[in-house]
Amino acid sequence: MKLKRHWWSVVAILFLTGRFTCVAATNEDRIVKWNNASSDFAFGADLSFLKQAEDRGKVFKDGTNAMPGLQLFHAHGYNWIRLRIFVEPVGARLPNDRAYTLAMAKDAKELGYRFLLDFHYANSWADPGKQPTPVAWTNLSHAQRVTAVFEYTRDTIAAFRDAGVLPDMVQVGNEITHGMLWPDGRLSDHWDNFAEYVYAGINGVDAGRGNGRRPRIMLHVDQGGSVRITKDFFDHVNAYGIPYDVIGLSYYPWWHGTIMDLRANLAFIAEEYGKEVIVVETAYNWRPNRETRDRLGPFPETPEGQRDFLDAVTRAVVETPHGRGKGVFWWEPAVVGPLGSRGFFDDDGQALPVLGVFDKYAKPVPRGAGGTAN
Repeated sequence: MKLKRHWWSVVAILFLTGRFTCVAATNEDRIVKWNNASSDFAFGADLSFLKQAEDRGKVFKDGTNAMPGLQLFHAHGYNWIRLRIFVEPVGARLPNDRAYTLAMAKDAKELGYRFLLDFHYANSWADPGKQPTPVAWTNLSHAQRVTAVFEYTRDTIAAFRDAGVLPDMVQVGNEITHGMLWPDGRLSDHWDNFAEYVYAGINGVDAGRGNGRRPRIMLHVDQGGSVRITKDFFDHVNAYGIPYDVIGLSYYPWWHGTIMDLRANLAFIAEEYGKEVIVVETAYNWRPNRETRDRLGPFPETPEGQRDFLDAVTRAVVETPHGRGKGVFWWEPAVVGPLGSRGFFDDDGQALPVLGVFDKYAKPVPRGAGGTAN
């Protein structure tokens, strides 16, 4: 069957030939305009390990000022927090159970953050390479496991509601491009089973919120730079009639393509599905990391390169067609240990330049500094 020429091919040609005219405005003009319309934009961070790091004595500093991490990020325009939750976390390295996550959500809400809850539906990491079924659910039938997903989601959301920290948005699964609760819900072989799990999670959110305002539902996939993979997944989701509000993307340039690839996918989502889209996971090294040492990135792996990367990703999302780009979340900027090269702090806890990237987007532009915000 001969495929029709899609509009995003034309967009790519225009970019390559330099005839894509939306870049005519100056950076300063765009920042001024964005400051007038950014109240619903998520300047976010996944800070799921922050409390653990601080409980163990880690101190974060911005210049000469040491302050609690949540306050430090809030002072630089961060207005959303993303927190993961595991069913029964395995080992002391993964603190993200219900009690821990509730405590973090309360602290964040007191500072005015909005809150995205990320259900992994696993006892440990769920990602494109693994979606392990919780041990307590492994011997259940499919129907029983669907019920377990519903009841676990319902009870978790109810606990947050009762604590006064009902999430503003909920991810039903984490990076679910290849399904969830393997092997029963693995894609592409078991779409019927997978769809029932996602429905169960969404229904659990509705049951758990009671009379509270309904959290927005996000479906989160990886491969943020791939139109093909995004289209395949969401065409299936839409064919099953699964209701959702926001598309979440992971974008790590070592695995997910160039910034131009990301831009093309953001534009495709906005035009093809008419959905709001958030880059809900991204990160970049401020010094070389063993995991990515053999892969090329778009910027030098230096503090300045890390800063420039976040700025480029933020601009890509801000410039998504029809204003449907609604946020950027850095994955674990307060992380310590082997992945500390992707954090926002050096080994002494001192803030790196990347911490200030959102300042120009999230804070008012002073009069006389590139324009007047009306």
